[in-house]
Amino acid sequence: MKKSALFVLSVVCGLWSIVISSCNNSTKSDKKFFRYNQSSGIASLDPAFSKDQSTIWACNQLYNSLVALDDNLNTTAAIAKTWEISEDGKTYTFHLRNNVAFHNNECFAGGKGRSVVAADVVYSFKRIVDPKVASPGAWIFNNSIDTTTTFTALNDSTFQLKLRKPFRPMLGILSMQYCSVVPHEAIEKYGADFRSHPVGTGPFMFKNWKEGMALILVKNENYFENDADSKALPYLDGIKISFIDNKKTEYLSFKQHELDFINSIDASFIDEVLGDDGNLKPELNDKINLLKTPYLNTEYLGFLTNDNAKNEVHPLLNKKIRQAINYGFDRKEMLRYLRKGVGKPAESGFTPFGLPSFDADKVKGYSYDLPKAKQLLKEAGHENGKDLPQIKFYTNETYKEYALYISKQLEQLGLNIKVEISQPSILREWMSQGKVDFFRGSWLADYPDAENYFAVFYSKNGSPPNYTRFRNKQFDELYEKALIENDDNKRYEIYHEMEKIIIEECPVVPLYYDEVLRFSQKNILGLTANGLNVLNLKKVKIQ
Repeated sequence: MKKSALFVLSVVCGLWSIVISSCNNSTKSDKKFFRYNQSSGIASLDPAFSKDQSTIWACNQLYNSLVALDDNLNTTAAIAKTWEISEDGKTYTFHLRNNVAFHNNECFAGGKGRSVVAADVVYSFKRIVDPKVASPGAWIFNNSIDTTTTFTALNDSTFQLKLRKPFRPMLGILSMQYCSVVPHEAIEKYGADFRSHPVGTGPFMFKNWKEGMALILVKNENYFENDADSKALPYLDGIKISFIDNKKTEYLSFKQHELDFINSIDASFIDEVLGDDGNLKPELNDKINLLKTPYLNTEYLGFLTNDNAKNEVHPLLNKKIRQAINYGFDRKEMLRYLRKGVGKPAESGFTPFGLPSFDADKVKGYSYDLPKAKQLLKEAGHENGKDLPQIKFYTNETYKEYALYISKQLEQLGLNIKVEISQPSILREWMSQGKVDFFRGSWLADYPDAENYFAVFYSKNGSPPNYTRFRNKQFDELYEKALIENDDNKRYEIYHEMEKIIIEECPVVPLYYDEVLRFSQKNILGLTANGLNVLNLKKVKIQ
């Protein structure tokens, strides 16, 4: 097995030499290139199709949006230097920097990138919602923008966005890669091939892409941002992205210093790297870096809470049984044994830690309490599981061990849980159609606002995202109230009340709040992370 892995590595190195030689003088030995691997491949470099992590990471190097998010998920300036929101929360006015230019490219006269103007923002946003483009990101505007005025360039340096109704999370949405600003000249020249001929304003420029082998990006010498000492960004000379599709081989490549960074680690090597506390083993502290940060992803179990979806009665419609399941297993022990302590037990509701509104002191969720679980079953009329039928729990192969762990612990209550393993695509279809009563799910934030999580339970939303068919009038009223509240502190108070309703009615069993694990070589400086796990390399240095 080891010989096989080394052979693959030698082949990869050979491929690198081919790619590097094709980049002329841009990758000389004295250049500082950051190397990472994308095991899932990259489908496109067009930000209109940045629906998965691999595309988002690459696009984040190539493009900018009006605004960005810092490591604490605060909104910061990008192409827009300042902005105002009207009192009614429906009009956003952005004032653009005057020193942002598109990358040099053949699509421009003389090959020189021109300055970005407000009309480029209008063009880029209209492109996202254009049915002919068929961007998977169209949803970010389709239900919120004012369809009469939509996007407007008031002049070259002022862009205005009008909403149909107030929607406080809009700034976070505008930081998404879908909202990257692109030049119409490049779209007109390359058409569908823009996916492999990207032209943006980001800290790095496209150089070469051998699909399935390697992608080379080089430093944008005309990038508009500086660091705190007024030094031009980025520091790196470029980025090299490989496409080793085997996670074991990826780790071996990192171990042999062929990669500067890996995101997460193959399960077969986790004991080699992490201690039982989820931290780096002491003997590795002087060899590699480990960066851990909250990841806005909640893993959970869901219940079908509305029998109209299946036109039949099942025991999980009883709230007390759902509550008993929430109390009936040990989340902390589960994380220790199955995740080496990576992540946090979800004992404060559905929205994860890492969000600005998260407050474990104000929101108390479920923790392991076997006597309480047994009492709730008794109150439900099913002491020790009496007269309860077998309950089927649906999951996929990846989460089989979690399902078996939970089902085993719930046997202490007298519950008979049968784990059913399904293909992920089939299970999602069944969840959407309301064909499963009890299932595993996960919710990863698109933008850093708890609204993104509460939308999962808003009764006017279909499935997805409301897989549980949850309906609660008070919750809906609070959800709608929060959307128009511009004061963050007041909105967070509303969020806490919404969370308490979810905890009481328990349409879900929150399992754990995820964490980002980033491993890097010791000579890599300035690598950070945020809760959305976006890769930002403009301030990274190689010693």
